[in-house]
Amino acid sequence: MEIRFNNKTVLITGATRGIGKQLAHDFERLGANLVLTGTRPEEIEKLNEALEKEGTKQNIKYYCADFSNEGSLLDFIKELRKYERIDVCVNNAAINRISYIYDAPFTDWEDILNVNLRAPFVILRDVSQIMKRNGYGRIVNIASIFGVISKEKRAIYSSSKSGLIGLTRAAALDLAPYNILANCVSPGFVLTELTKKILTETEIKDLTARIPLGRMAVPEDISKVIIFLSSELNTYITGQNIIVDGGYVNV
Repeated sequence: MEIRFNNKTVLITGATRGIGKQLAHDFERLGANLVLTGTRPEEIEKLNEALEKEGTKQNIKYYCADFSNEGSLLDFIKELRKYERIDVCVNNAAINRISYIYDAPFTDWEDILNVNLRAPFVILRDVSQIMKRNGYGRIVNIASIFGVISKEKRAIYSSSKSGLIGLTRAAALDLAPYNILANCVSPGFVLTELTKKILTETEIKDLTARIPLGRMAVPEDISKVIIFLSSELNTYITGQNIIVDGGYVNV
């Protein structure tokens, strides 16, 4: 059995770093047309310029979209509405700021919920209409083990990811009659830029020692699961939250 995405259009948010960057690479290798987002205007401009110079990758387009900003989100939605097909939607963009609940700034609550939960909802509202018209779709929302368990200083982040899991379950029921499958993937600890920014080296070593498989994930570990759920090989999995954590939540 071979997985290919020829003639499929795949949307990936947060595609310039970490898991999203790996996904973009993997989907491209498997033949997909790509719609990708990132938050840094200069970086997006350079990526699109590089693609134009190559001349062989006209099936890839980067958009600058800051989902903490309503105007930026709505501008991106306008661009999405121009597409006749979006076969796969991966809501990967996310932010995290840590603080105890009694110190948490309300601005952190607004920003994290806007990026991690509101933006996926707004995107799915429009993308699902495109998928309905075509009678096909695969949606994968990237949640987190902290949507299932939590730890100190993660009240806002856990709220956003728990909400995303709930959104996915409900959306799966709404979309099932139209051959659209919606699932969550909840990574554990993955060695990405965000992880290295949030955790100290000591915390990384401590967490690694507590993971049954004896290592943190790399982006490829998560990408493989997302690729399967997004593919035509997945014909019956919907409304699920797949935890990919090396066994951490079972300890």
